[in-house]
Amino acid sequence: MKKFALIFISIFSIFSLSGKGKDVRNSYYITNQKPLISQPYTQLPLGTIKPKGMLLKMLETQRDGLTGSLDSIYNLVCGDINGWLGGEGDGWERGPYWLDGLVPLAYILDDDALKQKAQRWIEWCFANQREDGYFGPEELPEGYRYIPGTQQNMREDWWPKMVMLKVLQQYYTATGDERVINLMTRYFKYQLENLPKYPLGHWTYWAEQRGADNLAVVYWLYNITRDRSLLELAEIIHSQTYDWTTIFTDNTLRRLNPMPNLHCVNVAQGLKAPVIYYQQHPEAKYAESVREGLDAIRDCHGFVNGMYGGDEQMHGNEASQGSELCSAVEMMFSFESMLPIVGDPYYADYLEKIAYNVLPAQITDDFRYRQYFQQANQVRVTMEDRNFMNQARTGVVFGTIIGYPCCTCNMHQGWPKFVQNLWYATADDGLAALVYGESEVTAKVAGNKEVKIVESTNYPFGENIRFDIHTDSPAEFPLHLRVPLWCDNAVIKVNGVKSEVPVKNNIAVIKQKWNDGDCVELELPMKIRYSHWAQSSLGIERGPLVYALKIEEEWRHVSQNEYDDSYSEVYPKSPWNYALLKKDIDNYNFQINFKENIAEYPWNLGNAPIEMTVSGVRLPYWQLDGASAGKIPANPQSLPVTTTPEKVVLVPYGCTTLRISQFPVR
Repeated sequence: MKKFALIFISIFSIFSLSGKGKDVRNSYYITNQKPLISQPYTQLPLGTIKPKGMLLKMLETQRDGLTGSLDSIYNLVCGDINGWLGGEGDGWERGPYWLDGLVPLAYILDDDALKQKAQRWIEWCFANQREDGYFGPEELPEGYRYIPGTQQNMREDWWPKMVMLKVLQQYYTATGDERVINLMTRYFKYQLENLPKYPLGHWTYWAEQRGADNLAVVYWLYNITRDRSLLELAEIIHSQTYDWTTIFTDNTLRRLNPMPNLHCVNVAQGLKAPVIYYQQHPEAKYAESVREGLDAIRDCHGFVNGMYGGDEQMHGNEASQGSELCSAVEMMFSFESMLPIVGDPYYADYLEKIAYNVLPAQITDDFRYRQYFQQANQVRVTMEDRNFMNQARTGVVFGTIIGYPCCTCNMHQGWPKFVQNLWYATADDGLAALVYGESEVTAKVAGNKEVKIVESTNYPFGENIRFDIHTDSPAEFPLHLRVPLWCDNAVIKVNGVKSEVPVKNNIAVIKQKWNDGDCVELELPMKIRYSHWAQSSLGIERGPLVYALKIEEEWRHVSQNEYDDSYSEVYPKSPWNYALLKKDIDNYNFQINFKENIAEYPWNLGNAPIEMTVSGVRLPYWQLDGASAGKIPANPQSLPVTTTPEKVVLVPYGCTTLRISQFPVR
C-alpha cells in the first residue's frame, strides 16, 4: 500500500497548489459546487481554444474527410433514416457517436456547414422529448421493416442517451442554449423515477459498464442548477454502474488464465468511473484505484504505445494482439475527464502518448479510412486471419466500415476533444496549459479580465514552447504549466529571463502581473529512454513519442470484395525482423536527425520530422506467424545470426503504418 499512499498524497498536494485547502473555486466557468469537491482545473467553453499549425491541419482534414461527410458516405446509419432523426434505421449509439466528434469540430473550427449538420439532430431531440422526460428514439412497432447493417433494436437502452447527453453538454458550452438545461432536467427526473424499475443493465450491459458517462453529465448539470435531486440520482447511477473501483484493485486485470472477461472499450471508458464518483465521495480508494488499474493493464496487457491487448475482449500483451480504435479515443476522453478533477499530470502525459502515437497511426492521412484494430508490431495490413478475439480477417485493414462500424462513428471525438483540453481555467482564476500543442486560448482570468495566450511550438517533436500573452490592460493571474513526468531539468523563461519558478508535483505556477506582449518560454529537454515489455522486448521513447522501425510500404486498394466496403492493404517493402544491438542500446548510440521544416501534416513516412539511426541485426528465425509478426524472440543472443550488423532507422510511431515498436535486443 505504500506506493498508493504516495499517489494519494501527490493528488492532494495538487489541490493545495491551487488553494484547495481554502476551498477555492473558479469564478467564471462551470465548475464543481458544494458538496462536490472543488476541482483544481475547469474545462473551458467549447470554441475558447483554437488550434494552430499541425492541430489545425488535423481538424481540417477531419472536416474534409469522414467527419464532414459521414451522413452521406454512411447514409445507412448516419443519414435521414437514423432513429435520432425520427427514422426507422439505426437508433442506438452510432449516430450519437458521430455527433460526439462533429459538434466539437464544428464549433472549434466555427464551421457553419458542420454546425447545420449537427443542429438537425439536436433540434430533433428538443422537439421530440416525451412528456415524461424520455428523449431519443422509441421502440419500433412489431413488424417493422428490417434494415440490414443497422441497430434498430435496443432503442430504449440507457447507453446511447449517455452519448447524446455528452453531445448536448458540449453544444451548451458553445451556445448557451437553455433548451439543453430544460431537456436534461426533465430527462434526469425521468431517470430518477425509472432507474429503480429499469436499472442501467436492464436492456444491455453496455449502459451498466459505461454509467460514468451518465454520471459525469449529472454532476455537470448540478453545477448549473444546484438541484439536490441530481445528487440523489448520482447515487443511484453509481450503485448500478459496474464496480470498476474493485476491478482495478482486486487483480482481475492481472488474471491471465483465463483472461479477464472484460470488453476493451468498456475498460477504456471505465477508467474514469472512480474519479467521476470521487467528486461526491472524496475517498482515497476512488482516487487511487485508477492508477493501480493502469499499472495492472500495463503489466499484463500493455504495449509501448500506451494501449493494451484488447481485440474486443482483453487479450494479453503479445505485441501482435490488436487494440481497438474505439478504445484509444475513449481512453483519451477518460484522461480528459479525470485531469481537471484531480490535476494529476500523469493523466496529461498519458493523454499525449495516445494522441501523438496511436491516433494518427490508425486513421489514413485523408481521414477517410481507419483500422478497427492496430498492432504495436504490425508488419502486414492484409485480409488474413489473425489471433484476435473478434473480426480476425478484417481487423487491421483500412476501410470505412470494415471490421466493426462503431469505430467509424466514434473516432471523430479524438482530435477535437484533445484540442478542447489543451487549456483549462484554474481554481485560482488563472489559466493552465496542461497538454501541449500549437494553439491559442481566449478566456477570463482574475479581475474578470479577458486575456489571449498564443502557444507556438513544434511539440511533440520539438522541445520548446512559447506563450505570448495579449491583454488590453495589465492583468494579474497565475499561469500553470505542466512539466511532464518524463522531463528532467525543464527551463522556464519570463520575458527572456530564466525564472526559478517552483515546480510542485510537476506543475509550475507563475503568478504575476502580466502586460500585453509578455512571453513565457518553456524548454522540455527530451532524452531517449527505454521501457520494457513482453518477451523482454524494448521500447524506445523520447518526450511524448514512441519510436518504431521504419518499414517501407506498398499500399494496395481493394474495391470489389465480399464485405461491401472498399479497403486498403499494406505490404512491407523492406525487412522488419531486426534485433537492436545491446552494446549500442547500453551506450545510447543513436544518431538523431531533425528535418529543418516540419510539414503541416507530419504523420507519414515521407513527412516524418525526426529519424533516429541505431545498429541492428536481422534475425532470420523471426518470421511471420500467420499474417502477424511472430512472437518476439526473448533471448536472441542464444541463437546464431549469420547476417552482419547494419544501421536501422526509427521514426515516430504515429508516422508509421507498418512497424516494429517492441524490439528484441541481442
